[in-house]
Amino acid sequence: MYFDTHCHLNSEELFENHDMFIQKALDNQVNNMVVVGYTLESSKKAVELAKQYDFIYAAVGIGPNDCLDTTQEDMDELEEYLKEPCVVALGEIGLDYYWDTVSKEKQLEVFNWQMELAKKYQKPVVIHCRDAYEDTYQVLKRNGHPGIMHCYSGSVEMAKRFIDIGFYISLAGPVTFKNARVPKDVAANIDLEHLLIETDCPYLTPHPYRGKLNEPANVVYIAQEIAKLKNMEIENVARATTFNAKKVLGIK
Repeated sequence: MYFDTHCHLNSEELFENHDMFIQKALDNQVNNMVVVGYTLESSKKAVELAKQYDFIYAAVGIGPNDCLDTTQEDMDELEEYLKEPCVVALGEIGLDYYWDTVSKEKQLEVFNWQMELAKKYQKPVVIHCRDAYEDTYQVLKRNGHPGIMHCYSGSVEMAKRFIDIGFYISLAGPVTFKNARVPKDVAANIDLEHLLIETDCPYLTPHPYRGKLNEPANVVYIAQEIAKLKNMEIENVARATTFNAKKVLGIK
């Protein structure tokens, strides 16, 4: 019924007990998950997990905070993962100007390398963007390739610009936070046909479990909040976001 489009069962916090977290998700009607890579090693683990379960998919990529030493040889390894049938997207990739661990120039270089791979293999991209919305938008617009704005934290106006170039807006735990006006505005004002839900676990645990370890089962609380903000039944949110996820990821 629910589709967690972005989880990190490949993370140090969740990987060791991934079977337990997967079963808890299934018990909570979370019937599909995408395990998302952010380094070569985490991408490899995402593929390993997706190969074990026919309802789990993988996204592979090198994120902006982890690309300091990324080379063209790394792109060759990433390309091999993209050939796996269980890999439905390239990501998470993008730009992050909040942290200063990697220069903007290096982030842009690796971002563009991976956009070329996405186009070559016709895979949607999963975009990490923090404090870099205009630069991210320009790269995506120039490349003309569709995908997902993961854990979106920008404005309604910016969301509409991303939608216009073929992107879905994915909301995570922050939409449930009491004083999170911006993601709540996005949930209320962006049409359901453009929305996805995710946990980004083990991070950003939704209310009422904020502060505890996040897991895929908690994606239900994101759907619940969106339903409340849109004054509709949660089943409608679950159905629409699952349909949207399968559409953008090319899942039959």
